[in-house]
Amino acid sequence: MSAASGRLTILHLSDVHATDGALLYDPVDGIERLEQVGRYAIDAGVTPEAIVVTGDLIERGNEAAYPALAVAFDRLSAALGAPVLAVPGNHDTAAVDALLGRAGAAVAPGSLTADRVVHVGQLRFALLDSADGGLHPQQLDWLREQLAEPFGIGTVVTLHHPPLPSPLPSLAKQSLVQGEALMQLLSDTDARLVLAGHFHHPMWAVQAGVPISVGPSLVYQQVMDAVPGTVAGDGEAMFSLVHVTPSTVSASSVRLASPAPLFTRHIAVPA
Repeated sequence: MSAASGRLTILHLSDVHATDGALLYDPVDGIERLEQVGRYAIDAGVTPEAIVVTGDLIERGNEAAYPALAVAFDRLSAALGAPVLAVPGNHDTAAVDALLGRAGAAVAPGSLTADRVVHVGQLRFALLDSADGGLHPQQLDWLREQLAEPFGIGTVVTLHHPPLPSPLPSLAKQSLVQGEALMQLLSDTDARLVLAGHFHHPMWAVQAGVPISVGPSLVYQQVMDAVPGTVAGDGEAMFSLVHVTPSTVSASSVRLASPAPLFTRHIAVPA
């Protein structure tokens, strides 16, 4: 794994929108794209400590896709030797709970949400259920308790809805309802990074001193210059590579399909 280099790697996927039967917008198969991510990572020598999937695991109305999605997550985890840590999005239903991997995690007591804490090496992952667009007061209280003591090299907070708005007018009101409250809470903890999705376009920001990385979608990206009052998607598959060290965090957007290179040359790779 990448820990040997002192740099921990998170493979950040979002908005899979898996379907049961007809493919999304005719050509898009979210589950097949999960398989493609696994092959891409292997070919590129990416060795993540964790695979994070930030919601909208299925397309709305396709609840029957969850079993196949669970198999795809297991295959991806086995191929890359890393756990899959997923949270629900606004397209998901209560049936998602069976594949979220709550066993062995610190789960919010008496809660029907998917909130849980998972430790992976020196990283703590706080996974939050924002499927209804917000976080309830009891969720924030629970998170505050979980993060009362620092852990390892810090905590990565994961949820579907970003805690700040998109620059696109069509998405400006689609952020987390309690975004400011969440970020103020995190400013007093060991939180290193917030990972989110939902917008179908990558975005990076810092709020209350905590970096926020909004991952692109695995199935389509927002067309940023769509006509006002409309939304459009271009069908490109993207994900993020996130790196965490004791002193830095970074996120890079990666296209699943790349154009032919202009050139290829060998370089010396530091040990």
